[in-house]
Amino acid sequence: MFELQEIEFYDVYHLPIIKAYADRIDLVNTINRLVPSRMAIRPGTLVLAMVLDALSGRHPLYRIDSFYKNKDIELLLGQSLDVGKLTDDNFGRVLDHLYEANTTHLYSELAMNALRVFGVPTRHIHHDTTTVSVFGQYNAQDPDCPRTIKITQGYSKDHRPDLNQFVISLLCTGGNVPIFSKLEDGNASDKKINNALLTDVSQKLARVGIDPAASITIADSAFVTEENLRLAGYGTLFISRLPATFGEHQRVIREAVESQTWRDYGILAVTAPTRNRPGTHYRGYETTVNLYEQTYRAIVVHSSAHDRRRQKRLEREVDREHRILSKKLAALPKTLYFCMADAQTALNKLQGETHHYHQIDLSIVERPQYARGRPKADGTQTLKEMRYEICGKLRQNPEAVEMTREQAGCFVLISNVPAQGPPNADTPYDGKKILQAYKDQNGIEHNFSFLKDPAIINAVFLKKPERIEALGLILVISLLLWRLIEFNMRTHLKKSKTTLPGWNNRPTQHPTTFMMTTKFDSIRIIKLGCQRAVNGGLSRVQEKYLVALGLDGSVFVRPVSFHPSQ
Repeated sequence: MFELQEIEFYDVYHLPIIKAYADRIDLVNTINRLVPSRMAIRPGTLVLAMVLDALSGRHPLYRIDSFYKNKDIELLLGQSLDVGKLTDDNFGRVLDHLYEANTTHLYSELAMNALRVFGVPTRHIHHDTTTVSVFGQYNAQDPDCPRTIKITQGYSKDHRPDLNQFVISLLCTGGNVPIFSKLEDGNASDKKINNALLTDVSQKLARVGIDPAASITIADSAFVTEENLRLAGYGTLFISRLPATFGEHQRVIREAVESQTWRDYGILAVTAPTRNRPGTHYRGYETTVNLYEQTYRAIVVHSSAHDRRRQKRLEREVDREHRILSKKLAALPKTLYFCMADAQTALNKLQGETHHYHQIDLSIVERPQYARGRPKADGTQTLKEMRYEICGKLRQNPEAVEMTREQAGCFVLISNVPAQGPPNADTPYDGKKILQAYKDQNGIEHNFSFLKDPAIINAVFLKKPERIEALGLILVISLLLWRLIEFNMRTHLKKSKTTLPGWNNRPTQHPTTFMMTTKFDSIRIIKLGCQRAVNGGLSRVQEKYLVALGLDGSVFVRPVSFHPSQ
């Protein structure tokens, strides 16, 4: 019989699931193999500890030591450790080692493991950047280490131009699974980052086992520059958004709206529309644009969910034109013309003016001028002379407004992907397929939200740019595991044609990792000596999630270590 003092309780939540997925991509062994260290605790174990803390959702990253004080360390890290060794000093030292070992190379190895183990599709490669604002003063760039990022002010996507920042550049595949990450200087421009990416994108993809010739790079409008398009001409297939600053942008939109030969793309949302969230309906018109003496495919896309900002701007423009013309018409009667010819000349001039959203119906009205004195007994007056006045009626041109409104709901995609698609493409790449590929770009935006979530990172607190770069590696590894969990659950549900209980226990085929974590937030482990058990057992919902995750209940009760040499 166990004595009372031998009974221990631990709240582990969803963390054993994260640990199981870290084992699947061989996180600890890979870091240990590539990061030289003489520390008492191997670097792979410390990296795993930071990743679990980052994904706990309960503590900022700089309080790891307090996070592990009441945790089942053997279950979560795969080995028994003295919690007193999980100190800020040791974590700081391992960040230095990660930086020295080249964070880009380390992540490439882990991404390659993930793609191989989980079979993530690699046809579409999404690229984007975001800024991360930081507080406090930071050391200047070390002249002896030119690859150290420069933390400085620049264009802030966080709308905090007063703060220093750095830039995260991310390549994702399978929608939102990150395969390449790099931290850039805080004042680096998207256009230059895209340019640098294109110069060695083939090497980056090959490094993680992706055939560059069979993949398509998808990026935002910053991609479309003369130099980037030239580099893409050397074998990089791409899909991007044509900036509105190009003259070809408005030309092809006008062409599409005037032709009214749209192809119906339907509703492309993955989740079914509801009454409160109706699905966006898309139409497309395919043509070509000529940029820098090269011809590219262009797909003009019309969305039923018009850009609200553009629609409001259109309403302001219509109202402004109405006010200006109303004021002008009100002033017309103040001018009298001595002859019909002069009045007609003025009317012709007014009719020659161009108005975008209104029409003016003009006419000439005679205004007789009578001699002084009272009217005669029969009521007549002596006509002295005739003057002529221009009158007008203002009315809105509904056809012009509607055409402009329709144009405002359009955007243009540009691509050099042939209609048959890249090598070994399963379906042709028509306009609808191009749009579907581009729409997946929002997955990378969700990744940026994750990386900047205060619950994950709180505030970047490290004063050395080298450690911030290494911390970036920890966060992207965390993101990788987060997305792999989501990818694996959805893949299982799609293959098995089943669902999971989602929010409010409504069936869903698109569970998120955060949704999964909420299903396991009550997991408490009872430990009696070397034996563990889940307090109260697993619920049916938790068991269903474990099946979709490819796991079983043993992850909560059996410490697993694939790295006994630590």
